[in-house]
Amino acid sequence: QVQLVESGGGLVQAGGSLRLSCAASGRTFSPYVMAWFRQAPGKEREFVSTFNWMGEAIYAHSVKGRFTITRDNGKNTVYLQMNSLKPEDTAVYYCAANMKSSSTRARDYDYWGQGTQVTVSS
Repeated sequence: QVQLVESGGGLVQAGGSLRLSCAASGRTFSPYVMAWFRQAPGKEREFVSTFNWMGEAIYAHSVKGRFTITRDNGKNTVYLQMNSLKPEDTAVYYCAANMKSSSTRARDYDYWGQGTQVTVSS
């Protein structure tokens, strides 16, 4: 079992930046596959970023080049640096984990944080 707690969301103007953090507690952090998803009002939860089996970061097309995912196993934390934010990035951002394999599908993740709101004004 692992618990995930996101932080770092907020209100920012278009073009601004935010850094989200996801702190994990419970079982050993490093074997877990970690990912970020987001859900805008009235829309389905969508993939944002994760690491593939080689440890390479992968991103949704809509955020590639603007967002950066990093991971600090010593701190049991994964981060999402978000730059050049756009109003369409407005959503609740969720951290997720699983013990199986890298995936861009929400249904493949067993553990979820409570989410943190990101609002980008135009």
